[in-house]
Amino acid sequence: MSLLVVGSIALDTIETPFGRADRVAGGSAVYISAAASYFTAPIRLVGVVGSDFPDSELKFLESRGIDLAGIQVVEGGKTFFWSGRYHYDLNERDTIDTQLNVFEKFNPVLPESYRKSKYLILGNIDPVLQLRVIDSMEQRPELIVCDTMNFWIKGKNKELMETLKRVDVLIVNDSEARLLVSEPNLVKAAKKITKLGPPIVIIKKGEHGALLFTSESVFAAPAFPLEFIYDPTGAGDTFAGGFIGHLARTEDLSDHNLRKATVYGSVMASFGVGKFGTEALKNLSDMDIHRRYRDFIELSRFDE
Repeated sequence: MSLLVVGSIALDTIETPFGRADRVAGGSAVYISAAASYFTAPIRLVGVVGSDFPDSELKFLESRGIDLAGIQVVEGGKTFFWSGRYHYDLNERDTIDTQLNVFEKFNPVLPESYRKSKYLILGNIDPVLQLRVIDSMEQRPELIVCDTMNFWIKGKNKELMETLKRVDVLIVNDSEARLLVSEPNLVKAAKKITKLGPPIVIIKKGEHGALLFTSESVFAAPAFPLEFIYDPTGAGDTFAGGFIGHLARTEDLSDHNLRKATVYGSVMASFGVGKFGTEALKNLSDMDIHRRYRDFIELSRFDE
């Protein structure tokens, strides 16, 4: 069913111990949309780019059935740019350069056809903009998923608290969860976060998988053991795309299906880190995804 994705669109220069890629397409909206496109349609993308954003990357998104009517193209402007270098411990990275460019004045304007989307995912952007998108909807989506980061938790905490009152699922990593509620224990942190508004919390733990907290249970999804990880940039957004893509496809928000969605999120993230940027998300097949999903099941299966 219809899925609205709002977030950043970027050009990234990424260096890891295993290689380097210059000015590859990235940003939360791109990773989320690309991953979700393997599960559901239509997907409606809202973001902003400069005239330097490659046409080939827009054509790739279109080829995945993603509606780009919500992308604002600022002629003569430059696309949001980020450059970073990862350590051998890929959980550690140094930001070399950040240029907001056209993203600095991004104001998400929803085309009329987007305002009745059944599912909404808000990438890691200013919580003021996240709330503005929610208020722009003609009717409340059946599910609103939100992401955030340390920068907004520290710098716009009041505004973030208002946004969290309006969302159904918050996806954050472990350090963000601890910072958000000043609680080192992740189980306690998740319980405190639910009191802020979202009844469902997902805490990503990188190479250690993800934790799903609902009113009914706690579920732990492992990360897939990979021999080669080339680029962890966007892994969290790729996870989010697989998660909400499965929920939109099945239209089932039961606790059991939320668990399956969490595993599908992990499946997509495991593919995404295999190449730089979105390259690993460009030529997947349904069979690839199904096999990896079965691999995840076997990874945790045991007999009593």
